[in-house]
Amino acid sequence: MPLTSSPEQPQPLRNVVSALKDWVERTSPIWVEGQIIELRRRAGAGTHFLKLRDKLAEVSVSVSTSTDVLDAAGPLTEGTLVTAWVRPTLWQRSGSLTFECREIRPSGEGRLLAHLEQRKRALQAEGLFSPELKKRLPFLPRVIGLVTGEGSAAERDVIENIRRRWPGAALRVEHALMQGDKAALQVAEAVTVLDRDPAVEVIIVARGGGSLEDLLPFSDEGLVRAVFAARTPVVSAIGHEPDTPILDLVADLRASTPTDAAKRVVPDAQAESAGVAQARARLRQAVSSRVATEERRLADLRSRPVLRDPGATIDIARGRVDDLTARLRRAIASATRSEQQFVEHTLARVRTLSPKATLQRGYAIVTTDDGATVTSIGQVSADDVIVARLLDGDIAAAVIDVEPYQPRPEEDA
Repeated sequence: MPLTSSPEQPQPLRNVVSALKDWVERTSPIWVEGQIIELRRRAGAGTHFLKLRDKLAEVSVSVSTSTDVLDAAGPLTEGTLVTAWVRPTLWQRSGSLTFECREIRPSGEGRLLAHLEQRKRALQAEGLFSPELKKRLPFLPRVIGLVTGEGSAAERDVIENIRRRWPGAALRVEHALMQGDKAALQVAEAVTVLDRDPAVEVIIVARGGGSLEDLLPFSDEGLVRAVFAARTPVVSAIGHEPDTPILDLVADLRASTPTDAAKRVVPDAQAESAGVAQARARLRQAVSSRVATEERRLADLRSRPVLRDPGATIDIARGRVDDLTARLRRAIASATRSEQQFVEHTLARVRTLSPKATLQRGYAIVTTDDGATVTSIGQVSADDVIVARLLDGDIAAAVIDVEPYQPRPEEDA
């Protein structure tokens, strides 16, 4: 029933908002089309928010949806055109109108992009985009394969740039449709033909820019697998810089434009010649500098006294040897004299203590008959035989009598 009010009896705001909420939520769910202009995913939350805008009018609404709905829709980005099944609702606290989204589908280019994204993820999971499998381009290919449309601007750009940069390069061109239903198959067949040619060292697939639908053949799974299976390095030059068909991901090198592909495949002859000239100049300078350095070192060595007069060193060494020899001889002579004097002094002392010296002074050494030295009268008795050893011989004698020695008084004193 309608709410009544007057300045004297106004309705509480809660009643008004509640009535509006009840009226709005009677509306049935409806499919709407719009462009995503804002997408906010909240990490760990079950509810997310986005804004949809009409394609033609400046009309936008807030939409809430769940994680499951967003995941089921595939990759969505701002700017994607979508079709959403929504039901209007009113937030009672803020009084703001919003829509609850229960299903969302990309439409138009968005649907194509979502389909391409799913295909891209499947091929990536198989490892077709792995950087480790990319083949390196030859530095200077002798024969270059080119797959492009007959008489196209891309063909002219590639050929003219290659011939201008490196006139000696040879080109083998395979023409194919660059858009339409048969384009992917023809391009794959052309790549296979060039890959089987052992003379071809690199293959360029070139096409100018175009709409998303025009470039769809270069995201075809059959073409992508044919390029992945090629043994020859493949350069993808499809569209312009923003265009990224799946062929760019599987190719061994992605060029932003056909002109860029020509620059990537062959070096610039003039730049290389200039580089060689600079390298030769640096090499000459390095050699000249090294020779000059070695000449200075040689001059320094030659200026040293030992090299000006090599015999001077020998003379100095000879003088040192002579001096050392004289010092050694003097030391030996001094040591010999000292040792000789020591021997003479020792010999004199030995001779002084020798029994022979005692015998020379008239003394005799007396022994018993069995050779024991007699030092006391207690060792012999009367009638014993004793031997007296003199300087020039021995005397055997018989003991007649033994008398002890009586010292004189003065000797005792």
